[in-house]
Amino acid sequence: MPAKKRRFTRPLGERRYRKLFVIAVEGSVTEYRYFDWFNRQQTVIHVECLKSGKASAPQHVLKRMEKHIKSESLKKTDEAWLVVDKDNWTDQQLKQLYSWSLKKDNYGIALSNPNFEFWLLLHFEDGKGIVTARDCKERLKRYLPNYDKDFDIRKIKDDNINEAVRRAKVRDNPPCTDWPKTVGTTVYRLVDSILKGNELE
Repeated sequence: MPAKKRRFTRPLGERRYRKLFVIAVEGSVTEYRYFDWFNRQQTVIHVECLKSGKASAPQHVLKRMEKHIKSESLKKTDEAWLVVDKDNWTDQQLKQLYSWSLKKDNYGIALSNPNFEFWLLLHFEDGKGIVTARDCKERLKRYLPNYDKDFDIRKIKDDNINEAVRRAKVRDNPPCTDWPKTVGTTVYRLVDSILKGNELE
């Protein structure tokens, strides 16, 4: 029996969000535009994305999150996530973020190796043969011909998101405990949580 597809519509008249996702991202455009899309679907969740600006190194992503949580405390039902790329960052830099994610059950880290474009690519295919960040961008242009950092998020549909989660889960087997050491992504864990947060009881 096929899995039930999850949609993003919210009942009319519903005003209070059920759950808040605070996401500190490394990029200043692509990741922000992607996650902000969930807020445009009349969902029962809300995503607050903390942009990177010019400071995109892992420690700066973490500092933005810590500063935000200090000024705007989270409820136990809310979630806080760090979204970064492997790129050329060292394991030591990434361990700092991973250690933070272990402090509370509602903290998480979502990492794409080599970059966030790989997660986007999984919305259209399984990403076989991808090795470098350049591979990701060139392959992605097959599906988003004019892709650049200011891409049109409307080209990604509900079904694409569900497929991306499925494909990423297949690649992450057995599930990594920290982050993918080879080509892969754990962004699906965050998106899966957003999808579940949106499901009506």
